[in-house]
Amino acid sequence: MRLEPITWERLADALAARADALTPSDGGPCPRLAVDGAPAAATGQLADAVAQALRARHGRAVLVVSTEGFLRPASLRFEYGKEDPDSYFGSWFDTGALWREVFGPLEPGGSGRVLPDLWDPAKDRATRSPYRQLPEGAVLIVHGPFLQGHWFPFDLTVHVRLSPGALHRRTPEPERWTLPAFQRYEDEAAPADSADVVVRADDPHHPAWAARTH
Repeated sequence: MRLEPITWERLADALAARADALTPSDGGPCPRLAVDGAPAAATGQLADAVAQALRARHGRAVLVVSTEGFLRPASLRFEYGKEDPDSYFGSWFDTGALWREVFGPLEPGGSGRVLPDLWDPAKDRATRSPYRQLPEGAVLIVHGPFLQGHWFPFDLTVHVRLSPGALHRRTPEPERWTLPAFQRYEDEAAPADSADVVVRADDPHHPAWAARTH
């Protein structure tokens, strides 16, 4: 896969164009887009930029969901200590709740009522956010780490990749205990090999990208 230089603005527009042309693979009402990457890769910024570009294309409805809003309670996350990479990789994120509250409602015949977040990790309590009713043809964008490997029904997967050196540099020192989890993700899920689009973001000002043809 040959990577080509691009600006973040052009990348957002290109991804919006791809998302705009998607047809849900399972016949559901809404295409689903993943922006996968470590927190240091700033997946939320790219997800928001794609959402803005989609809305500008013809007012298309978009919902952006962060996996950080689906962390488990602290009592479960910290069962093996606050800095356990294996726990961070395997049990910090409530994948069951993502299936139930985000993906399930967008299956064929689903209600279309999606919960944008479930748990506030700072306050360690439920967010009590209201459900969002997504109309047919809306686009769901989910961003965060470790999105591949769970069989989530994404119609387009974007992996924002950082080299090990860049990931180390751009991860704040108090969070570097998480780095082995990202190496495990690379080893077990090979996200750059399975993503539809790969974005290299070692230099945050000069990204490069490549898209697979199917």
